[in-house]
Amino acid sequence: MSKTRILVSTSNNPWFNLAVEEVIFEKMSPDHRVLFIWRNMDTVVIGRAQNPWRECNVAQMEEDKVKLARRRTGGGAVFQDMGNTNFTFMAGKPEYDKTVSTDIVLHALQSLGIEAVANGRNDLVVPDGELLRKFSGSAYRETRDRGFHHGTLLLHADLNRLASYLTPNPKKLAAKGITSVKSRVTNLDQIKPGIDHDVISGALIEAYLDHYSVDVDVECIAPGNDNRLPGLDETFRFYSSWEWNYGKTPEFTHLLDERFNWGGVEVFLNVHQGRIQDARLYTDSLDPSPFEQLAENIKGSGYNQRELGAHLERLIANDRDNEDPLREFRSWFMDAIA
Repeated sequence: MSKTRILVSTSNNPWFNLAVEEVIFEKMSPDHRVLFIWRNMDTVVIGRAQNPWRECNVAQMEEDKVKLARRRTGGGAVFQDMGNTNFTFMAGKPEYDKTVSTDIVLHALQSLGIEAVANGRNDLVVPDGELLRKFSGSAYRETRDRGFHHGTLLLHADLNRLASYLTPNPKKLAAKGITSVKSRVTNLDQIKPGIDHDVISGALIEAYLDHYSVDVDVECIAPGNDNRLPGLDETFRFYSSWEWNYGKTPEFTHLLDERFNWGGVEVFLNVHQGRIQDARLYTDSLDPSPFEQLAENIKGSGYNQRELGAHLERLIANDRDNEDPLREFRSWFMDAIA
């Protein structure tokens, strides 16, 4: 007989919450069925095969202290704030059935007076005249002995911020991997004013318990009281790492060009796992040597403003004769890769 558990995170750290998911899926016994409810503070979550520099406005995220989190499952990029509620279902096979978990979510919404339907493979929508407005997307994982379904519900998310962070600066990126497909979306508070995380969490828990005809205590979880989930600390460190969130990006190339009053510059970067494997800089500047040196110096560097900016600062410090054009190049280059 399956043991039923309900976990509710009191942490809003996306890396912690994704780590809890990972431990539930990888380490928890398949004779457990689990509902996990959580939400994140100001985060862009990308699918495992996505390129953050193609999907996101990385510079704006860094300026606004918005975290980037890469999940293990596929799918597109989403922005999450405290107006989102996230859910995770896990069950062992043969019990696992993603239509069951979808029905539990739909029944929870129905109990709140929201008539929603499943649309396509992984979306939940509400009718809006002749349109269907998406308020929830899901992704799935399965192994030999278990299945996993997680998704998000838009309650009162800031959709303007969503647009700003998921609209990257135009770049000449030739990228492998998955690109997000943007959909028409809406918040559920447009349908049911006053709906919030506590309301939807209570409805999900009630629908879950009703479906399985059980009564269990809710387990609250946060960093520091996670001893019921062995291996969580290590998994948390993994999800927090630059190597996972940026370094797992599929290989891509970035071509940049600009003309300055002292000459034109073309930059070719080949990036693999978030690091520059090859760099070539072409220029008709009267003194191309600092750019040739830069191309050599940045091989192996992380594709980010911090590391590349440091290389340029060192170059400028050692070449005062070209300080002005190099600083002009640095300003443009930092914006171009953000």
